[in-house]
Amino acid sequence: MDSQDFADVLAAVRAFVRDRVVPREEEIEETDAIPEEIRQAAREMGLFGYALPEEYGGLGLALSEEVRLCFEIGYASPAFRSMFGTSNGIAGQVLVNAGTPEQRGSWLPRLASGEVVGAFALTEAEAGSDPSTLTTTARRDGGEYVIDGAKRFITNAPEADVFMVFARTGGAGARGISTFLVEQGTPGLTVGPADDKMGQRGAHTAEVFFDGVRVPAAAMVGEEGTGFRTAMASLSHGRLSIAAVCVGLAQRILDETVAYARERSQGGSRIGDHQLIQGLIADSQTELFAGRSMVLEAARAYDAGEDTRLGPSCAKYFCSEMVGRVADRAVQVYGGMGYMRGVAVERFYRDVRLFRIYEGTSQIQQLVIARNLLR
Repeated sequence: MDSQDFADVLAAVRAFVRDRVVPREEEIEETDAIPEEIRQAAREMGLFGYALPEEYGGLGLALSEEVRLCFEIGYASPAFRSMFGTSNGIAGQVLVNAGTPEQRGSWLPRLASGEVVGAFALTEAEAGSDPSTLTTTARRDGGEYVIDGAKRFITNAPEADVFMVFARTGGAGARGISTFLVEQGTPGLTVGPADDKMGQRGAHTAEVFFDGVRVPAAAMVGEEGTGFRTAMASLSHGRLSIAAVCVGLAQRILDETVAYARERSQGGSRIGDHQLIQGLIADSQTELFAGRSMVLEAARAYDAGEDTRLGPSCAKYFCSEMVGRVADRAVQVYGGMGYMRGVAVERFYRDVRLFRIYEGTSQIQQLVIARNLLR
């Protein structure tokens, strides 16, 4: 995509998010669902496939372009991005990086069009921060594998048409894990009820159960025993995308904060004229600037092949923590009103808390960063 075409995409997405998605955020919060017309419009704009290759119907954006798009997508409720983020990111990238030509040809065009939704089934009840200890198994039986186990907190599970499932085919540790493509409706696959979360309503997660699920050997993605490596590659890409979404949402929260500080009066003067309020606003703008710059540099280095691990973890760690501080300051500027339901910054305060947990907690990012340096 040339620079003008990409600029046009950015402008169209920016207008769509601000004019059509933002006004319906309270509806999304109340109904715990994305309106179908918003979903359909996102399909038509190509948002279900912005990070998937052009040959399969996606936009084929480089990561340095993807993060700039996510700055715009992140300006709205995180549920909007979650609707198509997994298909573009951690689920779709499994097929992009490790899928066979047949698997890519069968699934990527449908993921890119939004015809089907993908899910990334890695996390388990006792294998979250360290997925190398997962206990879901895949046993070879002739020309098939039989999968048994359970996954937890799987994004888009209630809507998913296909699951990228990580299961143990060999011994203990990371080298015993393989990846399987499992279609919804396969006998023995059951999705639990949607989780009742603190925030991010409209973005659904659930448990997924595998009870003697049989898939053909051709459903394995990549070679046997390479699943952990495949998962980590997808997560590294996803961490930069999440960092960019955090930047976009921090910008939205700061815009809400500044607008309120301009309009709200106390004691005959607007609160934005008070230096302590200005200090809170200045801190948020400074951290937002740093986060945006970090994401852009990390994406550039990723595209250049210079760094696909350290930069994404640094960006995800900093930006997920940063957006939490920006949201906290916003509530403080709003005062009592910031604690009331129906006020955008209260909702965002709950929404942003999840960014420090999923796709690698802040503590896991610290370990990744430190171990890369020490190695």
